[in-house]
Amino acid sequence: MADAYILGIESSCDETTAAVVRSGEEIVSNVVFSQFATHQPYGGVVPELASREHLRAIVPVVRKALTDAGQTYQSIDALAVTQGPGLAGALLVGISYAKALAFALDKPLIAVNHLEGHIHAVLLEERQKGNRELNFPVLALVVSGGHTHLYLAEQTSQVWSYRNIGHTRDDAAGEAFDKVAKLLGLGYPGGPIIDKLSVHGNPLAVNFPPSQIKHRDRKAAGQPEPELPRFDFSYSGIKTAVLRYVEAQNLHDSIAKRRAALSDVEQPKTDDVLASCDSQTLDLVASFQRAMVEDLIGKTLAAARAYDVATLFVTGGVAANNQLRRRFEEEAGMQGLPVYFPSRPLSTDNAAMIAAAAYPKFLAQDFAAMDFSAEAGMVLK
Repeated sequence: MADAYILGIESSCDETTAAVVRSGEEIVSNVVFSQFATHQPYGGVVPELASREHLRAIVPVVRKALTDAGQTYQSIDALAVTQGPGLAGALLVGISYAKALAFALDKPLIAVNHLEGHIHAVLLEERQKGNRELNFPVLALVVSGGHTHLYLAEQTSQVWSYRNIGHTRDDAAGEAFDKVAKLLGLGYPGGPIIDKLSVHGNPLAVNFPPSQIKHRDRKAAGQPEPELPRFDFSYSGIKTAVLRYVEAQNLHDSIAKRRAALSDVEQPKTDDVLASCDSQTLDLVASFQRAMVEDLIGKTLAAARAYDVATLFVTGGVAANNQLRRRFEEEAGMQGLPVYFPSRPLSTDNAAMIAAAAYPKFLAQDFAAMDFSAEAGMVLK
C-alpha cells in the first residue's frame, strides 16, 4: 500500500500541536505551541484562557507542521483530530478547524481518542526504531495531569480495542503532583519540579501510607462484580496528607517566603526553586514522590500479574518522571515483563500521537461524520 500522510491536530488542554506522520510509523513534523507562560501565574490551566490561546495559535501551528514536513494542504491524505477527553472549549477549537479543512479540501477526517493517542505514541516510536514485534495482551498505564487509567489492549487485524481495568477514583496522578507543588509554592507545572527536587531529599523522611479503596466505584453501582479484579487509584488522600503535614510542622511561613522569592524571578529555574527550599521541604517532596511512584508501580504490576499480560506500556505526561521510569524498568524487569515508554517529548500532549492513532482507522476507512462534536469525558473502548 502507498504511504499515507496524515495531518494530526491536538488541542485537548493547554498545548496547540500539529504534526504530519507517515503511515503511522514516521514523524515527518511535530510542532508544539506551549501555553506555559499564560497559565503559570495561576498555578494551573485556566480553561477560558486555554481556548483563547488555541484560537490564536492553531492556524500558524498547522501551517508550520505542513511546511516542516514538505507537505501542502492538498498533498496530505487525511486529517485527524482529538475528539476527547479534555477541556470542551479547547477541543472545539481543534475540531472546528479540522472540520473546516476537511470540508474545504475534500479530505477524510478521523476522530481520535486522546488516551488512545498516548498509547500509540509508544507504538509510533518503537516502529521508528524498527521494533515491529509486539506480544499481546498489552497493559497500558496512561498517567498524566488529567488521567490515570489502566487498559488491556488487543489488536485484531488493524483494529485496536481496549478494556479499562483500573482508573483513579478522584485526582489523576499528575494533578496530585501539580497541586502539591502549588501548595508548597514550588511553581508550575509541578511534576517536573518535584521530580528534579526529589533527588535532594530523603524519600523515607515522611511516611505516606498507601491509599486504601474500600468501596466500589460509584460508576459501577448496580453492575455485577467483575470476574477479575480492578486496580483503581486514589490520590486525593495523599494530597490531604501533605496539607496536614504542612499544618502540623508549621511550614506556612517558609512557603510564603518561597513564593515571595520566586515571584521576583521572571522564569524560575530549578536552581532558583532549590535555593528557596529547606531540608524539611526537600524531604517532604522526596517522600511524596516516592509514595506516588510506589503506588503507580505496585498497582500496575499487580494488574499485569492478574491478567497475565505480555507487554507493558507506560505513557502520558507523568511517564516522563525519572524515578518512575527507573523503578518500572527495574521491577518489571524482575518479573520478566518488557516495558516501553515514549520519549519525553512524546510523553506530553502532541499531535504526532494523534496522527499515529488515526492510521489504523484510515486503513479501515473509519472516518468521522461532519456532525461529530467534542466529548470532554470521552471513554476509550
